[in-house]
Amino acid sequence: MSDNKPCIICCAITGSLPKKAHNPAVPISVAEQVESTQAAMEAGASIVHAHVRNDDETPTSDPERFGRLLEGLRQHCPGLIVQFSTGGRSGAGRDRGAMLSLKPDMASLSVGSNNFPTRVYENSPDLVDWLASEMLAHDVKPEIEAFDLSHIFQATAMQKDGRLAAPVYVQFVMGVKNAMPVDRPVFDFYVETLKRLSPDSEWCGAGIGPNQIVLNEWCVSSGGHARTGLEDNLRLDRNTLAPSNAALVSRVVELCEKYERPVATPAQARALLGLPAA
Repeated sequence: MSDNKPCIICCAITGSLPKKAHNPAVPISVAEQVESTQAAMEAGASIVHAHVRNDDETPTSDPERFGRLLEGLRQHCPGLIVQFSTGGRSGAGRDRGAMLSLKPDMASLSVGSNNFPTRVYENSPDLVDWLASEMLAHDVKPEIEAFDLSHIFQATAMQKDGRLAAPVYVQFVMGVKNAMPVDRPVFDFYVETLKRLSPDSEWCGAGIGPNQIVLNEWCVSSGGHARTGLEDNLRLDRNTLAPSNAALVSRVVELCEKYERPVATPAQARALLGLPAA
């Protein structure tokens, strides 16, 4: 172990794609999302990464739904870091950032484009700059979603020229089909590159599907932070659906125990990420 820094566990509870037909535990309604988040927080999560859905389970960027979710989370999960998604599956163009004026603690920010399983995940420079400017204006900390090496360089360049507040928080996303696969030498190079370009930054990793637990272990054992949750993975193993988001959080907690990393409380996570106290 490089250090015993507390490990921030982020739980991505819903996403844009998984439906109840895939796993009945996927929380769709605002009430279900609040309940699932509360259990994940009790299990050890200090960040919730949130999308919202329409009643028919289709994704949306509707600020009204985000507002109701934020209100429920602040009431039932006090202190938890709330991170909204500005991802491209939920909306197009500036609609993707329409909820930033609600002032969640954090929001995801993809700073470049890449391929997804069946489409291009398009993040044009002008849209990236607008989303970043909205986050600055509303004091929302970005979590940079790095699907590619170039995204790490772009994020650190944006920090240096003031488009992003320092220090940056970068998440390495691995295992999306047609994007960066789960590859240990690449992961290690990402960590090394970020430390070289932005020594004061914090980082985490997200693995998709069965690679979720692989990335969890790499991150925990390397001194980083970890993302889990039903957005990225619906199973405990090939034959077993995950019964809840909390069950996936508990797997990361076990890895923290294995590698003698304390699990960050929401207050510790806020301090590590430079966020104000709740």
